[in-house]
Amino acid sequence: MDERVLTDPRRKRQFVRGMFDGIAGTYDLLNHLLSVGIDVIWRKRTVDLLRPEPGWHVLDLATGTGDLGFETAKRDPGIVVTGADVSVGMLRDGVDKERGRPECLDFLAGDAEQLPFPDASFDGVTIGFGIRNVAELDRGLFEINRVMRPGGRLAVLEFSKPSTPLIRGIYFLYFKRILPLVGKLVSRDPKAYTYLYESVMLFPEGETFCQHLSEAGFESVEQVGLSFGIASIYTCSKL
Repeated sequence: MDERVLTDPRRKRQFVRGMFDGIAGTYDLLNHLLSVGIDVIWRKRTVDLLRPEPGWHVLDLATGTGDLGFETAKRDPGIVVTGADVSVGMLRDGVDKERGRPECLDFLAGDAEQLPFPDASFDGVTIGFGIRNVAELDRGLFEINRVMRPGGRLAVLEFSKPSTPLIRGIYFLYFKRILPLVGKLVSRDPKAYTYLYESVMLFPEGETFCQHLSEAGFESVEQVGLSFGIASIYTCSKL
């Protein structure tokens, strides 16, 4: 993969939008298949840590087909969820999925770096496996902070790198070799799953990402590791 896709913001924005439009039809199947269904548990845990309350308006950013947003909406009929994503293809599949569910989401196109919402619009924000796709991370975090109400909660679910040598070795082998092969067979787009590995490797996880959150105006920043460190949930509140 061209390294500029990962390091040049303009190229990354174009690539990410086109990539997700291209794999939209197989995205959910591959997510559940490649994670052996554990992604469902991770999303439930993310909403647990968000602690949404009746009457909250929650933004699910990088919503994809809406899985994390639907999980949030399940918690109480009084919770209103807006799902935003840069990929029209993913949003279209999310709307189709919504027709067979009791939970409702308001789907719309939106970029984390330039959100189409007034200041202080949301009580909570969730992002599942999407923050590493933001072309300019700090710009995106400041924008998320802008649309949150004071005291609002943010919960970010993202892949991380295991610290245990054995788990780390298996993890890297799976991500680098097996996952792109399966992705190629199912989605016919091996670049998408090569990008997944490379973007995870470059993402400033752990304490570094927590520092980014603090500098963007968030407080009470915490990281919770999942499944031997394969993924993490970061939570914080707006000052």
